[in-house]
Amino acid sequence: MRSFGRVMGLAGATALAALAGGCASIKEHRGYLVDTALVDSVQVGVDNRTSVERTLGRPSFASQFGNPDWYYISTDTRQGPLGRPQPYQQTVLRVRFDPAGNVVGVDRAGLEKHVRLSPDGKKTPTLGRDRGLLEDLFGNIGSVGSGAAPGGAGAPGTGPNGS
Repeated sequence: MRSFGRVMGLAGATALAALAGGCASIKEHRGYLVDTALVDSVQVGVDNRTSVERTLGRPSFASQFGNPDWYYISTDTRQGPLGRPQPYQQTVLRVRFDPAGNVVGVDRAGLEKHVRLSPDGKKTPTLGRDRGLLEDLFGNIGSVGSGAAPGGAGAPGTGPNGS
């Protein structure tokens, strides 16, 4: 009888340890690995695109319009057992260049620039008419012509390219 109690106690302790392990949060790093010494070595007026790429590596992304800026983004997230990953630390490094490719500024931002969007899942606003199901199904009946060409099928000038 004593051995049965020990087995049950051991099984209970194992189950409790497994449950406690499942409640631990998962930490993950996403994006650029920031090396403060390398970032601080980029100097305005001294460095250019080539030297920045050699020092910091390729950017996370580069601006496509407007000023020729490079962005290095680093995010650390934490996820609970039943939740979504939530950022707890973020670094956005923006390196600004002039049209000649020389560094004109290095800006840093943190989690204050992070935005979590929660779209309304009920309805997507669109421009135009608000149509119902029946109007979607039967709305085109009668509004489209018969489709027959004046010269009949196969007549010259009735193909898709007018031939």
